[in-house]
Amino acid sequence: MSAPRFYCPPPLPPGTDCELPPEAAHHASRVLRLRAGDAVQIFDGLGNALDATINSIQGKQVMLGNLKTLMQQQEPGLHIVLAQAMSTSEKMDWVVQKATELGAAEIVPVQTQRSVAKLTGPRAEKRTEHWRNVAVSACEQCGRNTLPQLHQPQELGTWLNEMRHAPGSKFILLPGGTGNLQSQAKPLGRVILLIGPEGGFTADEANLAQQAGFVPVLLGPRILRTETAAIAGIAALQTLWGDFN
Repeated sequence: MSAPRFYCPPPLPPGTDCELPPEAAHHASRVLRLRAGDAVQIFDGLGNALDATINSIQGKQVMLGNLKTLMQQQEPGLHIVLAQAMSTSEKMDWVVQKATELGAAEIVPVQTQRSVAKLTGPRAEKRTEHWRNVAVSACEQCGRNTLPQLHQPQELGTWLNEMRHAPGSKFILLPGGTGNLQSQAKPLGRVILLIGPEGGFTADEANLAQQAGFVPVLLGPRILRTETAAIAGIAALQTLWGDFN
């Protein structure tokens, strides 16, 4: 059984004692009921991780010792950017969690005309921090040492204008797509996958995306829910060109 894993903001302090951050300390002592002498692992979200041992637990404080550097974990060679149309909070949490587990490098929430949720200002900042915490928990669970970059919500039109000259392959999942991913040329470096909201993209949004260089593709003959499409799309990319093969 693998040791429990906890996120610690960089830099990690190899060769010294260190204290777990408050949230991780609470989870270690109150939820997992760990004790002095138990083995754990900490990671910094940048690809680095350390084996450690719990030295002591006093109240809300958990001290670690015997820190040993592990080999840096390599991220997939395929840099996947998931641009996900905003949906309900539970669905967005689920997409962020699973996209992190599947190795997405960036997650961009985009607000479309049919998006159920629309966030701006402080609410957008608060929700982005929440999604980051969801990604942290996913990394702790799946053994990934690198956090995906969580962007704040952006209006679809504004984001598409920025993507017009962005490098890499660009795909949009559309019911009217004429091809599949397997028929596309192998991406070199970055691939951007755009997923629509529950009600789908409007015709104007779909046209705008294609004008920005997004190739319309299908994932089989069925119409998928937005959260299903995101995860199926990333899994297909990893299977064709990423670290699933």
